[in-house]
Amino acid sequence: MSLNCNEINLALSELDLEGAFIQDIIQPGFDTLALYTYKNSTAKTVLICIAQKSCRINETRRKIPKNEKPLRFMEFLKSRIKGSKIISCKQLGLERIIKFDLTHGEQSFIMYVRLWSNAGNIILCDSEGKVLDSMFRRPNKDEISGGKYSEPDTSSKPVKEFPVRDFSELKEEYDASKQAEYTSFENLSFNEKIDLFYSEHADTLSREALLEKAEKWFNEHHSKLTAALSKLEQKKIDFSNAEQKKHQGDLLLSYASEIKPGMNFIECLDYETNQTVQIKINPKLSAHENAQLLYESYKKELSGLEQLEQDIQLSKDKIARLEKEYEAITKEQNPVRIEQMLRKDTKPKQQEKKTHPGLDFTVDGWYILVGRDANENDELLRRHVRGSDMWFHTRDCPGGYVFIKYRAGKTIPLDIMLDAGNLAVYYSKARKNGKADLYYTQVKYLRRAKNGPKGLVLPTQEKNLSIVLDQKRLARLESIRQEQEGI
Repeated sequence: MSLNCNEINLALSELDLEGAFIQDIIQPGFDTLALYTYKNSTAKTVLICIAQKSCRINETRRKIPKNEKPLRFMEFLKSRIKGSKIISCKQLGLERIIKFDLTHGEQSFIMYVRLWSNAGNIILCDSEGKVLDSMFRRPNKDEISGGKYSEPDTSSKPVKEFPVRDFSELKEEYDASKQAEYTSFENLSFNEKIDLFYSEHADTLSREALLEKAEKWFNEHHSKLTAALSKLEQKKIDFSNAEQKKHQGDLLLSYASEIKPGMNFIECLDYETNQTVQIKINPKLSAHENAQLLYESYKKELSGLEQLEQDIQLSKDKIARLEKEYEAITKEQNPVRIEQMLRKDTKPKQQEKKTHPGLDFTVDGWYILVGRDANENDELLRRHVRGSDMWFHTRDCPGGYVFIKYRAGKTIPLDIMLDAGNLAVYYSKARKNGKADLYYTQVKYLRRAKNGPKGLVLPTQEKNLSIVLDQKRLARLESIRQEQEGI
């Protein structure tokens, strides 16, 4: 339930903002704003929330964490009203619309805060009522830059009776908390009671509601990750029988003379167990060809077993990171911070805008960029690397470009070069061979091939590097990338 008109008036009377200066502005979320004010040697943090069913204005002593990336409206307000003086701050009638009259130097502004559930907004206008910008841009209501804001007519509306809550339901919980050591519940100001109530029991931006949301998020992701891990572990069990296929191939060659055209299986004596076994065969293939298929399957599963071990470890690492993140959320007491943590973790990956194409890895302070095809190679070359950055590419083999970003006064360590070299081989046609020769040079020694395909370059002053793929190194790099991206 949002604050009613009488509760807003009581909260404003306690805030006593007339004559205060706005020292700073922070927007921790899309529907929340914090004004840091200063008056008569007293600093106050005024929290304004226009979330559905939780619209309110009140003083808070909680730390307001900054958003990971500065939000548009906050940056706009800072450019216009940071440092301004609050000439007046009052509710328009009983409309739950707060009007701030502000001055900043020779300029005057009006900021309207509409505390309506489902239609809340914060609108900054010039002294004539022309909209400069709003938290939520609503063209249909003219609440966009250049629009005209009209104050509601409050003269003929009857006075409405709305009770001011005393929040007595919080008393028992408050007295049992550590906060009771400082002051009794009865001595709390109305603003303090508002902050206490909405931080614990509001429909949105309350710790209780956010923790419920966090639990749902955790259970959903944890079940998916554990199911994927179970599949990998089952596949590992299946692959652990690879030796049996090699043994069956040996048996087929031993009894090759007994295999006749059209046979779907052969019964033979297993010389290791001294028992009769059945081996399924392809009737269209010879004994040697059937045995070869079993040998190839054996080799594939044997090599895949090592990769499976790495995939299983990566899955376990993901689950451990998820559990750590959830633990951090449950221990966090500040609901604004919990909301930020959840917003970051629940944002769909497709909505995350990357600053560059391809992949990136940060290893021991070194930043590695990887292009995986001609388009990514070309884009990285054109816009994301500089002359002193190091370039790696497989020799005489198509593949991605790998770059190590230059660090002033630093020489690239051999281990970082091996990381880059493994990535260059892995993202090339040489991956199947498991090894390749590379050349590397600084970007300033690359020359674009005239009339050549996109991204094709001709290197000079290059040096050679021979790389044998190291699966453990690649698994470590993938784990680093996933941890950095929060996958």
